[in-house]
Amino acid sequence: MAGLGQHQVDRGIAALDEVLTGLGEVSLLGMDQDATGVSLVALARLEARVAELKHRVLAHGTEVAVEQTCGATTTATWFAHATRTTVRASRRAAFFAEALRRYEVLRAGMAAGGVNLEQGEVIARALDALPADVATWVRVEAEQTLVDLAARHDAQHLRVLGERILHVVAPEVGEAHEAKQLADAEAAAEKATTLSLTPDGTGKVHGRFTIPELHAGMLRKFLMSLVVDAGRGARSASDEPSDPGATGALDDSTEPSSHQPQPEPQRRATSHELGQAFCDLLERLDGSGLPETAGTGATVVVTMTLETLTGGLAAATLDTGDRIAAHTARRLACEAGIIPVVLGGRRQVLDQGRRRRRFTRAQRIALVVRDQGCTAVGCRTAAWFCHAHHDDPWARGGPTDLTNGRLLCPAHHRRIHDPAYDHHTTPDNQVEFTRRT
Repeated sequence: MAGLGQHQVDRGIAALDEVLTGLGEVSLLGMDQDATGVSLVALARLEARVAELKHRVLAHGTEVAVEQTCGATTTATWFAHATRTTVRASRRAAFFAEALRRYEVLRAGMAAGGVNLEQGEVIARALDALPADVATWVRVEAEQTLVDLAARHDAQHLRVLGERILHVVAPEVGEAHEAKQLADAEAAAEKATTLSLTPDGTGKVHGRFTIPELHAGMLRKFLMSLVVDAGRGARSASDEPSDPGATGALDDSTEPSSHQPQPEPQRRATSHELGQAFCDLLERLDGSGLPETAGTGATVVVTMTLETLTGGLAAATLDTGDRIAAHTARRLACEAGIIPVVLGGRRQVLDQGRRRRRFTRAQRIALVVRDQGCTAVGCRTAAWFCHAHHDDPWARGGPTDLTNGRLLCPAHHRRIHDPAYDHHTTPDNQVEFTRRT
């Protein structure tokens, strides 16, 4: 090859080039299956050995600053230009070349053809990921073990083994390291946990969330159980077959009960199916285990007329202030996680008089329906977030009934008991505050 010098490496490269030139036009006729297989394995070993030599020379190129021959800024950018490879690939090669200088056992394994380039990169990353304070003997043992494992495992399996190599060579160190890793990861996940819900004004709400793996696993199982159930006819997202490659799809790991007919093997759930399952999950929650606000907890209250319930077109109202279609309200009226309030229908006895101090659940629901939110002038806090307040204090003899109750948000509930403010009720049942002078 033109430009090669007289160094032993140069002479070796020239010899390899000459041999490969001679093989360039050789016919493969006459090579049977066994011979072809042996040749491919041998070529793979040669490829690994050549890769080791290339990266060793590349590391040397960094030492002698080969990039200065043409004014390039780094060895990697020079190598990318000289070999017509991307800068990204060249930087990756330069990084691995540096790693081979630090990991002699790994370098020797590649030089002998026992470790291919893909395996070598995985092993180097696993060794670099070891704790900085790990004992030298542990690091040496980990390197040797991973190189030995390369004889029986591909790069994918080596990646998994590399993540737990400390458990193999030093179990006590590995347990302590993993415990710290998990604790740090969970703390970071908790800190990064977010959820945003943005209505677009067309009846849809767009959301994004980041949650810890624990809760993602819980959500995944909940949703997949509903998707599988829908697949058996409970609620189907579509008559069309699902696209296995749909964005946001999750693998179905749910195992059916041995007491039920075995369903057909589940394909990956589409993002549409998961979205419908999420809505189904929310409708099934009754909120009974959550803190109470306005006496209804996190349970949604749907208010509708008797006409709507029996087939009319008038929209229904949620206690959040949102409006929903009549047919949706009729469906929700029979859901366990929804409280339907029918105006004009049969009512529950609500006025409890002096028999108890706190408003009952039914009374608070009635307050939600009547007041529709905080009754302070100018306040737009939704009903579900409000407290039930006695206009005439119970401690002074005021009854616990609807005529003596109202909804106030937490801030205005505190204010109405604040001696620094006076308040009075307007003709439209709103509370107006005035600061005392």
